[in-house]
Amino acid sequence: MTEPRRFFVRTFGCQMNEYDSERIAGLLEADGLVATDEAGDADVVVLNTCCIRENADNKLYGTLGHLKSEKERRPDLQIMVAGCLAQKDREVVLERAGHVDVVLGTHNVHRAAELLQESRADGRSIVEILEETVIDDHDRFPSALPLRREVPWAAWATIQIGCDNACAFCIVPAVRGREISRPVADIVREVAAAARDGVTEVTLLGQNVNSYGRDLTLAARHAGEPTRVRPLFAELLRDVGAVDGIRRVRFTSPHPKDIRPETIAAMAEAPEVCEHLHLPLQSGSDRILAAMHRGYTAERYLERLAAARAAIDDLAVTTDIIIGFPGETEDDVERTLEVAAEAAYDSAYPFIYSPRAGTEAAAMVDQFVDGDVVADRFERLKVVLERSALAAHERRIGRVEEVLVEGPSRKDPAVLTGRTRQNKLLHFTAAHLRPGSYATVRVTGAAPHHLRGELVDVVAPPAHKTRLPLLVG
Repeated sequence: MTEPRRFFVRTFGCQMNEYDSERIAGLLEADGLVATDEAGDADVVVLNTCCIRENADNKLYGTLGHLKSEKERRPDLQIMVAGCLAQKDREVVLERAGHVDVVLGTHNVHRAAELLQESRADGRSIVEILEETVIDDHDRFPSALPLRREVPWAAWATIQIGCDNACAFCIVPAVRGREISRPVADIVREVAAAARDGVTEVTLLGQNVNSYGRDLTLAARHAGEPTRVRPLFAELLRDVGAVDGIRRVRFTSPHPKDIRPETIAAMAEAPEVCEHLHLPLQSGSDRILAAMHRGYTAERYLERLAAARAAIDDLAVTTDIIIGFPGETEDDVERTLEVAAEAAYDSAYPFIYSPRAGTEAAAMVDQFVDGDVVADRFERLKVVLERSALAAHERRIGRVEEVLVEGPSRKDPAVLTGRTRQNKLLHFTAAHLRPGSYATVRVTGAAPHHLRGELVDVVAPPAHKTRLPLLVG
């Protein structure tokens, strides 16, 4: 009996890429392949890529360089490059790495297994890039594809594909296309199916979740159908939270200019929606925000942040900030440091600006900031951010937190790791608890990027929900 072929998937980038990787893995399993955790054991290696920052390019082509010798040793090895960088670079991938067998983009994930079969049968490399996701063929939409989850208790659910914003630094609209929202009922069905499989935490994914449903509303109006006044995203949060078996609902990422009172109310009122808001600032300088085309000022950002904190008890807030955007001055940096300090984030992801070909900012070459200057500014920002994070964590010492157990710590197998509702990493010592189970833990120590604690109790599963979704169609 012939051994089944094995596949390995490596993901570069965001949660959307991870979700796509699960779909690709599901398609390969459905085609008879078996997953392996080691690229060296695989007959098919899939690299699912990101292109938000330059280091993502370096990681991909560095990995492809290492795989070249493996391909020479094993000619039957197939290599697939998928995702955002594939969408952007297209034939360039083969020009730089001729040993790649398949290149496919962000809009044709459903073709992964088929393209590998075609390449193997024909003995040639294939590049297939679509310009937009197919939305009139249900069998090709992400919710219809099989998947292989990385963990059985947590799931992603894409609610929206693409982005209609025009941020000067961002390549996403070019590689993900225009905003396309999935129908609410479709999303709720997917989440309900995941819950029946044992999933208790779901994360809703979109490039700008706050604008979810705008295209659906416009389409309904053009068709002469009645439309709802309240934003669909707020309704969706409540509907997903009402799915039996779902204990936690998260989402990423919202855009500060589009966050609405209805969304804040849904977060405050739906018990399943976690008390965590990721609200990208990008810059505290109004001048830089305008150059970025972000659509808000620092003052407006802080007002919306204050409104969220006033409405949602124990809200944790995280953010993204870019340092070194073209034309950034010392005064701009000072404004960013001031806003970051006032916002008092629980955690933050600071980035050094990376030019992406095809974006408006990449053409501002004469305004690029010297690398040494940017590095100094970056370190100053990190000091402010870590000071706020440590203070936020120290305030939690003595509290009892509910955690979703993720398993043993990577650094110390005797210590378990879990996530609180505020998405904080909490390490605690306990007898073995099954990953995916829930426990209460008393916080005993704090660091800028994690908490430490001791087990209080194991949490029993909740009773069957009696609430019905607000939307059923």
